[in-house]
Amino acid sequence: MSDKIELTEAEAGGRRTRGEGRGAAARRASRTGGGAGPSLPFITRKIKEYEVLDEEGLQLIENNADLILEEIGIEFREDPEALELWRKAGADVRGERVHFPKGLCREILKTAPSSFTWHARNPERNVTIGGKATVFAPVYGPPFVRDLEGVRRYATIEDFRNFVKLAYLAPSVHSSGGTVCEPVDVPVNKRHLDMIYSHIKYSDKPFMGSVTAPERAEDTIAMAKLVFGDNFVENNCVTLNLINANSPMVFDETMVGALKVYARHNQACVISPFILSGAMSPVTVAGTLTQILAEVLAGAAFTQLIRPGAPVLFGTFAASISMQSGAPTFGSPEPSLVSYGAAQLARRLGLPFRTGGSLCGSKVPDAQAAHESANTINMTLLAGTNFVLHAAGWLEGGSSPPMKSS
Repeated sequence: MSDKIELTEAEAGGRRTRGEGRGAAARRASRTGGGAGPSLPFITRKIKEYEVLDEEGLQLIENNADLILEEIGIEFREDPEALELWRKAGADVRGERVHFPKGLCREILKTAPSSFTWHARNPERNVTIGGKATVFAPVYGPPFVRDLEGVRRYATIEDFRNFVKLAYLAPSVHSSGGTVCEPVDVPVNKRHLDMIYSHIKYSDKPFMGSVTAPERAEDTIAMAKLVFGDNFVENNCVTLNLINANSPMVFDETMVGALKVYARHNQACVISPFILSGAMSPVTVAGTLTQILAEVLAGAAFTQLIRPGAPVLFGTFAASISMQSGAPTFGSPEPSLVSYGAAQLARRLGLPFRTGGSLCGSKVPDAQAAHESANTINMTLLAGTNFVLHAAGWLEGGSSPPMKSS
């Protein structure tokens, strides 16, 4: 016990006691509320979304997407259950390729919610996905990290825990994310358990689930039920899960398997074609938007075949590439136009939208990184994005997150 006597403000004659209310720490505390893990509420946008397509342009893209779905189709690889569900829903299934009658996917999607609550372990950290809400989450998927000494190396589970703690402590980050880095020092077959446990233990913000195998998705659900309870998980969204189309025009057995697990348990799926325009889609903005819409319609509608009413997001990750080297580029105009257009298409479908983040191709936190990151996060907000992965930034086109800038 300290024998130091501290006076209250009243006892001190109205004077502040020494160290009270002064300095940078006090100013930070007054802005954030102080205490461990301060958090600002998710953003409620009050500005109009920036729109680049008129009604004629939107209808043209929608009609062409319907044509792709009907005449070319989408592959659902190595999943007989998915093919049978589509056959029963009225699609024309030829081998592993599914052809969709015009309007089928839109009709199925009428059961998908336009917004929902993503629940956190701490109810005060719950966030809304959809409407005018914008939710920030950290980087997803990098195999490397750039540590405080600036050394680039493979990520470890300790790095993973530190990034989760950083996300917890960051006031403007609303979720601790998912695979904030890939901890290669833990065996692949159990890595997801350590990662989900870290999200649960070191943060009380909403977290994302594992999608690298259906059984790992099942493990995520089981761990979430230990925290929230069986009935709560089955009736509320407690995980958000990234389901990438294997563009062009393919959903593979891993993604379809994870999607089925999460949708059956009423957990949100972000149907997100991963596209490098010019390599995995047409080089034009309109062509890329048409392909994105076709892939999202097929994937999002499939969630409703599994469980009508399950939350689902219209997602896209689109970047341009250097036609000289094939390397992805960020901060350029074309991906911004793709995101603006995709956001409009999502709103017409009545689905929450995911795109963008603070993206750059720079290898170090420098002026290039700042410029490209500012361009992409500005576009992300103006598009009216509801869920923002990579909001805290990355380096090297997503290969490594820098601890100094996170």
